[in-house]
Amino acid sequence: MNELIKSSFIKVDHLKLHYLEMGAGEPLLLLHGWPTSSYLWRNLIPILAEKNRVIALDLPGFGRSDKRLSDSFSFDYQRKMIDHFLGALNIEKVNLAVHDLGGPLGLFWAVRHPEKVLRITMLNTLVYPEFSWAVKLFGLATFTPLVKKWLTSPKGLAGAMRFGVHNKKNLSPADIKQYQRPFQSKEARKVLLKTIQRLNPKYYHEIAEKLSQFDIPVQLIYGENDKILPHVAKTMTRVKQDLPQASVHVLPDCGHFLQEDKPEEIARLMQGFLG
Repeated sequence: MNELIKSSFIKVDHLKLHYLEMGAGEPLLLLHGWPTSSYLWRNLIPILAEKNRVIALDLPGFGRSDKRLSDSFSFDYQRKMIDHFLGALNIEKVNLAVHDLGGPLGLFWAVRHPEKVLRITMLNTLVYPEFSWAVKLFGLATFTPLVKKWLTSPKGLAGAMRFGVHNKKNLSPADIKQYQRPFQSKEARKVLLKTIQRLNPKYYHEIAEKLSQFDIPVQLIYGENDKILPHVAKTMTRVKQDLPQASVHVLPDCGHFLQEDKPEEIARLMQGFLG
């Protein structure tokens, strides 16, 4: 990882949260999804930091942030932690970029705090309550004995990352170890499951209802060869209908973890949007 990217911890409420930071200017908050961390954005950060103060957060339960099994990990819990994190950094308004599970979590924060959002970039993510068969199957798997244990095991995490990348040579064994490292203990793996299990689907309805009220600039970037969210094109088409001002960029040679597939191209698209 670029040595100029600063790795920091901050106490927010009862948790120690980890984040990466680089650059100056308008703040840009990057939110990862499941089962990744701020590490997913490492190759984009130096480019984005040419013009912005870039902050990539490890959401509670992920990366190097605290993983407390007693915490709820609900939508409202994550919303409060995002909001209090920004408050701790004295950030009043922010650009937001979201991916995978970071999408619904970040968008839920955004629709509850629209006055704090400057622009939104959505990458391959969930938005609406009408889940695809793949999402329903994954949700069920997190409750299924043996299967859920494998999902969060080192082999399961490695399999998920390889499955979600189109250009497999871009994902090195060292990168996979970085994604596996936060979940070495049994408790950490239980927390990882809980980050999915405790998300009440009813809040997706609130996101869907309020999202169309945004009149701020919106950018949609998605990898077309997404095997994890195979209906991502339908999701992005619907977002474009709800938000006609959105610009759309389809990347045919990218999978779900498009930040691993074509980091520089994505960073330049984002940079142009933020400019």
